[in-house]
Amino acid sequence: MDLVYIAKKLQEALRLESAFTESGVDYAVEPDKYSGGVIFRSERVGAFFYVLPETADQARLVMQQHGFRFMDARHQSDAREEHLR
Repeated sequence: MDLVYIAKKLQEALRLESAFTESGVDYAVEPDKYSGGVIFRSERVGAFFYVLPETADQARLVMQQHGFRFMDARHQSDAREEHLR
């Protein structure tokens, strides 16, 4: 599955879930840890959104229509590295 978004706030996660559901995009979401902060790095919990590779373009279009910035391949690998630390 492709990671397309990490929601850092509950309201943001709920809004994306609603957009995907209304648009018929199949997705998986799970809470997980990521590193945040510039000066004071800390471990935080976010909602990680995944879609099947064949529906990634549709998911990104829906996200763009609803004002979300999606993860591109470069950011996706960076996020996974941060996620695994």
